[in-house]
Amino acid sequence: MVIVTGRETSQVTGLRAEPSAVITTPPDQSSTREQLIARLQELELLTPKNFEAVSAPAAVVELQARHHGFDDLVHRAQLILADVAGRRGDLAEQGRVAAAVTLWAEQNGHDVLLARGHRLQAIFYRRLGDSAQALAHAVTGLQHAENLPERLRCSNLITLALLLDLNGQFHEAERRFGEALLIAEKNDDADQALTVINNMAFTAYENEDVDTANDLARQMRTIAADHGIGLDGLYLDTLARIALLQGRPDEAEAALQPVLDDPYGPLLSEADSLPECLLTLVEIYQSTGRAELTGRTLDWAGEVCDKRGLAGVAARVHRARAEWHAEGGRFREAYEEYRLYHARSEALHSAEREARAYAMQAIFEAEEARRASERFQALAYQDALTGLYNRRYADERLAAAVAAARRSGQPLSVAVVDADHFKRINDQLTHAAGDAVLRELGALLNRFVTGSEIAARLGGEEFLLLLPGVGATAAQHRCETLAAMVRTNDWSPLTGTLPVTVSIGVATHTDGPVTPDLLLGRADTSLYAAKHAGRDRVSAA
Repeated sequence: MVIVTGRETSQVTGLRAEPSAVITTPPDQSSTREQLIARLQELELLTPKNFEAVSAPAAVVELQARHHGFDDLVHRAQLILADVAGRRGDLAEQGRVAAAVTLWAEQNGHDVLLARGHRLQAIFYRRLGDSAQALAHAVTGLQHAENLPERLRCSNLITLALLLDLNGQFHEAERRFGEALLIAEKNDDADQALTVINNMAFTAYENEDVDTANDLARQMRTIAADHGIGLDGLYLDTLARIALLQGRPDEAEAALQPVLDDPYGPLLSEADSLPECLLTLVEIYQSTGRAELTGRTLDWAGEVCDKRGLAGVAARVHRARAEWHAEGGRFREAYEEYRLYHARSEALHSAEREARAYAMQAIFEAEEARRASERFQALAYQDALTGLYNRRYADERLAAAVAAARRSGQPLSVAVVDADHFKRINDQLTHAAGDAVLRELGALLNRFVTGSEIAARLGGEEFLLLLPGVGATAAQHRCETLAAMVRTNDWSPLTGTLPVTVSIGVATHTDGPVTPDLLLGRADTSLYAAKHAGRDRVSAA
């Protein structure tokens, strides 16, 4: 299947700079950052038209972004370079970079990179022949594409539509193609509209939907004529194949005439455009009985493939030449061409298997890195002694909970829990006994919290409870239950006759301005009141 990614203009207009979820830029660098984003968008849109022209500029942008500490833009430039690598045939590099960037984007909550990274992984898996996995990435990529400029979001839609079609979901593919076409028309982007319609037309050709293919072919010609756009080789090949499907070889040949007029010109920018068109011409010549032209065209296609290293198309040339020899009664030559076809096909499959192995290893390593990162992140948020969350995690969650409570209007309660007379346990017993008591307290707190509630160790013998959605009265009752749990727990194996109790200070936010520090300060004040009143009790602000 010939999949055309589109012919884009290099003049990028009407683009909006998307927000970054993780980057805070100093004012004196904001202009530089905006310029780099604009340049990246231009290169992303230029890649389908002339991918060789974007390599050097993308590498320069990567260096500039690295110099200024714009990590997200470094990764975005790397995705462009990985896209180019894939178009050159280096699938392993494409898959490795796409997976690594997507991992970084997941860890940093960066939607733009998630949209671009998943789209590139979708293309990677499609080229490996795993259309189901490719579709999963295409769907995920589009889910994160809301903040992309519309023309870039359109490319995500096109990728998804192609993969829906490959997976047999034809109506969904048609719907997504339609959405992409609306975006192109809204932006008066004739080039992108042609990209969408060409892919729709080739899909209709493959499904032998003659009426739809004819209508789309007409639309392609109309748009090209109205906007003065010269259809490139793969677009012309689509038009020729649609005509050939309906038994109109003269019309098919006329569609490809610009290729014959200027076979090495700008209309054939993709490396495989010319030999693909030549193979279609071979079918045209065969259908009209022009054996000599068929042979010469096959020789030409073979020379181009060898010169450009197009092993896949070259194998098809050998097969077509074998069939041509067989039709002419030259069976010895036909056998030799079939032998070359099978040899090239086997070499191609071997190279594809090797590329797939390298790429899948890269994906595996990226996945292992993700899991390792998650493990390290869990350790960074965990208190080593009690296994509860630590102060760092508590601070982050408290800030998020306060923001959520202010948005939703729901109550938020926090409680500071402090072990009473803990110094006495360390002094009269040992620090090892004190550690054992803290571990047991941690276990009790871990069993106490439910749902979205959080228990964390703030330090020493002090703990924090985060109780989202819990009002003041309910919070006090819950903390009294906790104090009773601690009081009645059997501590004798750890402390002998020394009792273990806790004092708890509670603070609740219901409305009005509040900050995490203010709420925590109120809970600390309540804790002080509980201790001043005799300990082993709950006090609420």
